[in-house]
Amino acid sequence: QKPILLQGHERSITQIKYNREGDLLFTVAKDPIVNVWYSVNGERLGTYNGHTGAVWCVDADWDTRHVLTGSADNSCRLWDCETGKQLALVKTSSAVRTCGFDFGGNIIMFSTDKQMGYQCFVSFFDLRDPSQIENNEPYMKIPCSDSKITSAVWGPLGEFIIAGHENGELNQFSAKVREQLSNIKEHTKQINDIQTSRDMTMFITASKDNTAKLFDCTTLEHLKTFRTERPVNSAALSPIFDHVVLGGGQEAMDVTTTSTRIGKFEARFFHLAFEEEFGRVKGHFGPINSVAFHPDGKSYSSGGEDGYVRIHYFDPQYFEFEFEA
Repeated sequence: QKPILLQGHERSITQIKYNREGDLLFTVAKDPIVNVWYSVNGERLGTYNGHTGAVWCVDADWDTRHVLTGSADNSCRLWDCETGKQLALVKTSSAVRTCGFDFGGNIIMFSTDKQMGYQCFVSFFDLRDPSQIENNEPYMKIPCSDSKITSAVWGPLGEFIIAGHENGELNQFSAKVREQLSNIKEHTKQINDIQTSRDMTMFITASKDNTAKLFDCTTLEHLKTFRTERPVNSAALSPIFDHVVLGGGQEAMDVTTTSTRIGKFEARFFHLAFEEEFGRVKGHFGPINSVAFHPDGKSYSSGGEDGYVRIHYFDPQYFEFEFEA
């Protein structure tokens, strides 16, 4: 089936994110524009204007009232989803790399980069207390001195966050007390992306070491490994099947040295249990930087270095094949 092509960015896509119902798709890129689209037909609903640098991350809360974005302009911003109005601005001393709402949508977390002499921090703000944002005083701030955080997500029930680091480490940081709950190192290189399963029991990591790995959310036990021959930039878990989609390719700076045919810019599908690849989808003219499954599992989207977002609806055979299998 022909994918729906979303053209709303001038620079390469950094992250794409569905809301909980899946009717909206949020996209951010290395330009200051934050876009929201109808996922069903690819119509652009609007933009959130205010950032002045590349936007690294985006998240929507559970009832899609608020949108959170983090940017290289040293700010994390909270928006009204419906009107596009900026509700809050948190200034930071370095770029905001990851951000997210907890399950209830009351607490936000974001991590800042280790750059220009500043340390990497994870900050937690409770939106029910407006003074925290007004005074720029999070209720908790955890320093990460060893290696900067490159991707982070909330764990189940908002008890902790799971953070992936530049050196391949994975950590759990408590959202209640200032402590690191556990730490493992299964990857040998930077973790580019972390996404949880629909029921938040598992999460998948995508790494520069050419693998994606599946872990248990609570124990951080390593369950499965999906191997490719290129760096993996993003990985997502299907909400209805035992399927994983990986997106990647080379480093952006190496792209011009290979033809697109051998550039391996396809989205690749693996079976969750058997770790075997069973399908590829071509389309992007460069590495895929972010992939996401629709919450109903009937489509997925990918955002690439080429600045395009593509929404792919699965063929009916895809569902028949899985049920027969």
